[in-house]
Amino acid sequence: MKVEYFIASRVAASGQQSFSRVIIRLAVIAIALCTAVMILATALITGFKHQISEKIFGFWGHIHITSNDINGTMLEQVPISTKQDFYPKLQNLKKKDLPSSPEYPGSLLPFGKWKTSEENLIRHIQVFALKPGIIKTKNELEGIVLKGVGRDFDWAFMQQYLKEGQRLTLPDSAASPDILISRQTAQRLGLKTGDKLIVHFVQKGKQLRRAFRVKGIFKTGLEEYDKQFALVDIRKIQQLQGWAPDQVGGFEIFVNDLSQLEAIADFIYRKWLPPDLYAETIQEKFPQIFEWLSLQDINEVVILSLMLTVGIINMITALLILILERTRMIGILKAMGSTDWSIRKVFLYYAAHIITKGLFWGNLIGVGLGWLQQKFGFVKLSEESYYLATAPIEFHLSALLGINLLSLIVTLLFLIIPSYLITRISPVQAIRFD
Repeated sequence: MKVEYFIASRVAASGQQSFSRVIIRLAVIAIALCTAVMILATALITGFKHQISEKIFGFWGHIHITSNDINGTMLEQVPISTKQDFYPKLQNLKKKDLPSSPEYPGSLLPFGKWKTSEENLIRHIQVFALKPGIIKTKNELEGIVLKGVGRDFDWAFMQQYLKEGQRLTLPDSAASPDILISRQTAQRLGLKTGDKLIVHFVQKGKQLRRAFRVKGIFKTGLEEYDKQFALVDIRKIQQLQGWAPDQVGGFEIFVNDLSQLEAIADFIYRKWLPPDLYAETIQEKFPQIFEWLSLQDINEVVILSLMLTVGIINMITALLILILERTRMIGILKAMGSTDWSIRKVFLYYAAHIITKGLFWGNLIGVGLGWLQQKFGFVKLSEESYYLATAPIEFHLSALLGINLLSLIVTLLFLIIPSYLITRISPVQAIRFD
């Protein structure tokens, strides 16, 4: 055992005077509270970003394949055929199918360095089509965008947000007249499951109308999507648009590893798509909401910086008081031949003991409160503003370790400067000090 560490442990175990004892306890409390706030802030922001992203991805998929015709827009789609080499073969794309050497100049794909543990790169591929219209009831009008889905639609996401009724059933014989609307739309128009409604469309300068029956009511919490979109049988949109049975608006692809999303989209575009089709990620298609989510990283950095600053200031104060309290001991150690750096290490070890104690209680408080929020959800949010009903908490071991190591190392580094006060203490004067 090093001499400095031994002396520091003995000093810590011997107790302090009443004043310094209060200061040390305040320092431990400050470190604990700062650590708890950092843990909760990181877990909250991580959970918030993850759950919002999962909702968007669940509604739209991760990658869209659409026509690259410049005349097409999101709501006025140029039809593409389902008779493609990649559909539905992409669902079988595996890690081993990737080329081992660069085939495409400028490719984002990290050939030979594919960093994913997932063997199956694509989880699912499905068709979709969009058509804007106006819902008309006896007393109300409401703009709506119908999203057509086919029999290959993955209902896992929508099923968990279905509040009333049932999901769409798509028979083989004819297009289903059923529609899924959001609770927000249902409340504004006074609709419930089983009710009928008329949707008006404009197609090639003509006004068309189609009757639908409300099969179910969903609520994802994504305010902008809930008030705009409804789900119908894709064959209804094909009929309205005058498309052939094998024509759709595009394909939605779900991947297994989001960390490689851009690389997978790039590979699909270069390897699998014909010249008239284009692949883009949802982050590229709807950049605004993802830019908003990325701004939360700034909030996280600000909170962590403020909490670290508070902890450092408290520890500097505690260290200076400890040095003044142990002036006589410092003088004796110097008289016995100890170097200034050796004595400074004693107090840095002592400070590390205090910081570690604060980190222990901070982790206990932060993780404990986070677990309670995960379990009971007692902190509520305005779903209209934040897209979530309760504050989301998501812990990652790497983040917890990072917060603890960052707090310990950065605080100790800042304490090296005030420990320089020890070099100013004279052995003769210190031994006489009372």
